[in-house]
Amino acid sequence: MTTEPILTARGLVKRYGRVTALNSADFDLYPGEILAVIGDNGAGKSSLIKAISGAVTPDDGEILLEGKPVQFKSPMEARAAGIETVYQNLALSPALSIADNMFLGREIRKPGILGSWFRMLDRAAMEKRAREKLTELGLMTIQNIGQAVETLSGGQRQGVAVARAAAFGSRVVIMDEPTAALGVKESRRVLELILDVKRRGLPIVLISHNMPHVFEVADRIHIHRLGRRLTVINPKEYSMSDAVAFMTGAKAPPEAAAIAA
Repeated sequence: MTTEPILTARGLVKRYGRVTALNSADFDLYPGEILAVIGDNGAGKSSLIKAISGAVTPDDGEILLEGKPVQFKSPMEARAAGIETVYQNLALSPALSIADNMFLGREIRKPGILGSWFRMLDRAAMEKRAREKLTELGLMTIQNIGQAVETLSGGQRQGVAVARAAAFGSRVVIMDEPTAALGVKESRRVLELILDVKRRGLPIVLISHNMPHVFEVADRIHIHRLGRRLTVINPKEYSMSDAVAFMTGAKAPPEAAAIAA
């Protein structure tokens, strides 16, 4: 690729006691792409994603966002830098409304003294923006923006989490197993949502065990093994069985040059 990566990691190391979760791991995400991250259980995928999303601090190595070194001490710092993560458990509050969940932790307050002194929320503004974002992503099958998230289906909840990430992620959206607990129809809708987010110009990191989904939407596939990046493949040039063979060590990976392809 001729363009520079928007998000880069070099030589990341993360140890938990005697266990090395990341062993000089590298990572590159390019503008406007969907990069799938796959690997066997225990390969270090989660540690890699936690490191670049601020959930854990690496022991060594560096992370660059748009070419500038960053050190996130928390997910809030990563969010402030424009990196949004949709976690597997969605991180939604079931008893709160859709609008409240969309703005959880970054509520809009009323202008003037009501907001600054009395900390009153501007619910009308939050509901208006939440409705706009859900409509942008084709999610207004949800009729009532004020209904509790616990009344929604699994796919609708995932939609709210994705819409929240798309609304606030100005640079990168990370999705951790977004279709893991969904049925066929709801999984299809979430994959369409992922492609919608990409069309809006946001690069996406997709962590998934679902190979058909990965090969359907990914532009490149980062294969993680034994705590580091093994290789990066083009899904148009390799099969699912190839990817599994690389991932498990049953087959030697393609040349390292493929990483920059």
